[in-house]
Amino acid sequence: MKMRLDVVIPTYNRGWLLPRTLLSLLAADQTDALDVGITVVDNQSTDDTRDVVESFIPTFERRLQYVYEMRPGRSHALNAGIAATHGDVVAMVDDDEEVDRRWLTTIADAFQDASTDFIGGPYLPRWGAERPGWVGSSYRSAIGWSESGALIKQFGEPGFDGMLMGGNAVIRRRVLDRVGPYAVDLGRTPGGRLLACEDDDMFARLLEAGARGFYRPDLIIYHFVFPERLTKRYFRRWCFWRGVSLGVLDRRRPAPVPYLLGVPRYLVGVAFRGAIDNIRLLFTCREPARVFKNELAWWDLAGFIYGKHVSRIKQFVSRYRLRSAAQRAPSKLVT
Repeated sequence: MKMRLDVVIPTYNRGWLLPRTLLSLLAADQTDALDVGITVVDNQSTDDTRDVVESFIPTFERRLQYVYEMRPGRSHALNAGIAATHGDVVAMVDDDEEVDRRWLTTIADAFQDASTDFIGGPYLPRWGAERPGWVGSSYRSAIGWSESGALIKQFGEPGFDGMLMGGNAVIRRRVLDRVGPYAVDLGRTPGGRLLACEDDDMFARLLEAGARGFYRPDLIIYHFVFPERLTKRYFRRWCFWRGVSLGVLDRRRPAPVPYLLGVPRYLVGVAFRGAIDNIRLLFTCREPARVFKNELAWWDLAGFIYGKHVSRIKQFVSRYRLRSAAQRAPSKLVT
């Protein structure tokens, strides 16, 4: 009996880029072990996204469906796609990605083992512009570049700190039903909130539920790197908001590490060691990638402090003001 695989693609105003993703799925090596369906979830797009998807439906022989999700945010879009499908296994792919030719056959091979609950794999860059010299081996995830070697590894095992990345995540539906939907208070929204880490939260819940997952080096996707993301301003902004997101996430799920004033001690250590290293580099040959990596550690730290402490204080002050205003408001006598 064939296993049903549903591929969910959330999208927002990427009608010009989405065909790359769809064409890569068509070009992937097919397997008799899978019955594959594709669901594109349009998250309030104002471009020609719907027309693009509908133009591909005949090519996919009705294996492609369009879903519109009016609530903004990637988490809402993913949850809508999962709810609109019924396959045994659900794969999450982003609209700026292309899957490798072996992607489908790798999924079929991995889930032949009934004890495998989820898998993830490498993100390799498709450069939209020349790679700057200051983009080193650190902070690659800012541009969706992630790989953890050439061996199959189990997530959560000692010695492997890899994470399940959201744009290349394949999860059994029965496990998704057990751990629940993606957190809608996390994740970016179109033109709005810059919080992220909805994938980190899902990964943590999978491990907490005892799910067994594996990093598969042959489950490859290629991620398009937009030219506007190859700027230092973008990296700084990304690191700050990643820090904010981790700080918010830490409030609900503290890490099992030593803390200093509510902040993981290793974050403080990385930032201060980076500052000392940059002072040394002032008197030696400057290495652009190393100098910038050390700077970004401070953006990480600042974002975490904001997400963990400052945003909570702001929420408290806002609630206090609303309560005070309500208490001062004259009551109306209803007759």
